[in-house]
Amino acid sequence: MRHGDKVNNLGRTAEHRRALLANLANALIEHKRIVTTLAKAKALRRFIEPLVTRAKEDKTHNRRIVFRYLQNKNSVKELFGNIIPVVNDRPGGYVRVIRLGFRRGDGAETALIEFVDFNKDYNINEGKERRKVKKTRRGSRKGRSAAAEIPSAEQQSAEASAQAPAGASETAETRKEEA
Repeated sequence: MRHGDKVNNLGRTAEHRRALLANLANALIEHKRIVTTLAKAKALRRFIEPLVTRAKEDKTHNRRIVFRYLQNKNSVKELFGNIIPVVNDRPGGYVRVIRLGFRRGDGAETALIEFVDFNKDYNINEGKERRKVKKTRRGSRKGRSAAAEIPSAEQQSAEASAQAPAGASETAETRKEEA
């Protein structure tokens, strides 16, 4: 049984799968976009995202770790030299997968996988300056709107004193002073 197994085996042994993903990653780094099947593109995305994150910090140890996965010196140079300066400010999501349709020969679903910042035609935010957004772990908008609808105790007491007759508010104030 394969309960909780999230690895797509792609119909290959572990060694064959590692070699396939390394070759696809080398091709993606070299060409910045490749066309492959949808399953391979999704598996490649999970393979290459941690490598790009690791490459953001240019240290010898990180180069060796990336080389251990890619086994290609030129790909490591390209990743650390040309790709990282472009995607360095991005907090993840370095590649995108775009479905292309079905292949005529065998009906396999194909997809284009590319580095997000290298497609000038598809980037709608090209040339615009990115604002730094402060990230908080507070409630969502739904939580904020619900909180805005429920008045606080101070607001309730202020509304009650405004609606109450003049004599009633004085008695409430005198009770507070006596207590």
